[in-house]
Amino acid sequence: MKQLRRPPKYCQGFEDRHGKVRWYYRRPGYPRAALPGLPWGPEFMAAYELAAQGEKVDIGKVKSKPGTIGALLASYYRSSDFTSLSNVTKRTYRNILERFRVEHADKRVAMLQRQHIQKLVNDRASTPAAANRLLRMIHILMRHAVEMGWRRDDPTLGVRKLKEKTGGFTTWEDNHIERFLAHHKPGTRAHLSMMLLLYTGQRRSDVVRMGRQHIRNNVLTITQQKTGQQVSVPLHPELKRVLDSLPNDNLTFLVSDRGGPLKPESFTNWFKRMVQEAGMSGLSPHGLRKATCRMLAEAGCTPHQIMAISGHKTLSEVTRYTVAASRKQLAEGAMAALDKTKEGM
Repeated sequence: MKQLRRPPKYCQGFEDRHGKVRWYYRRPGYPRAALPGLPWGPEFMAAYELAAQGEKVDIGKVKSKPGTIGALLASYYRSSDFTSLSNVTKRTYRNILERFRVEHADKRVAMLQRQHIQKLVNDRASTPAAANRLLRMIHILMRHAVEMGWRRDDPTLGVRKLKEKTGGFTTWEDNHIERFLAHHKPGTRAHLSMMLLLYTGQRRSDVVRMGRQHIRNNVLTITQQKTGQQVSVPLHPELKRVLDSLPNDNLTFLVSDRGGPLKPESFTNWFKRMVQEAGMSGLSPHGLRKATCRMLAEAGCTPHQIMAISGHKTLSEVTRYTVAASRKQLAEGAMAALDKTKEGM
């Protein structure tokens, strides 16, 4: 007798009055969601992935015809390439891929050509960074299609990326930080957010999870969601003073208006409004992570010391900050030497 495969975690099946078995995702603290098809099938797993992220499951959108972009997405979501990603990375990928699904779910994977993908990229010329992220996601999908035998080639090869004029997230300067803190006084959630971001150097996804359970002997230790890297950051006196003043009645330091945990995306949207209230724009939480690295470099820290705080796994990123800091210090020394030369004339 063939042994039946167990359904995925938190899935329960019920037989309705017509004798049809219906499957649901039932997990404490998450919305109950109906799941189409049978366990481990493409439609079932696509809906399961949505439910596991706490998102609404629209069965009409999840169902897809074989050989289509929608079916390929469902297959990719249950592949080890996707399931092995961190939850933060999964959510980032899904945000891009689900928008791609809305426009192209019913199109045949085998019919997708390089010129089609180049047009998708070129049509987003006003947002080159977003266009290049979409190209990367389509490349990942096409690579999966080749591995599954849905295609013989990867049509993203040879597609030109758009030139990005910016250098990524804007790094906060000292005057930005001073202006923000002058507007958002101690005791506000905005002030607390600034202290956590600036004096830990962590990503938003980790800052919103921080609580007293992460602190021992005045050292904050947390495992980064994106990379799985554990970092231990000694509490800066300014941050310690703020945290000591907080009530000990929540699991996390930062909570929503209703007292619950914050999602990284909603935190970023809220924080940008706080930036606007302080009379600035174009600054984000991630820019403060870069500011922390900049300040550490300017204080004379080595790349490895900065990596111990930030959790970066490679030297290439943090070296930029130390090189920039060294150039600044050398330039200041050069001008000081020039002044002395003039004085001696």
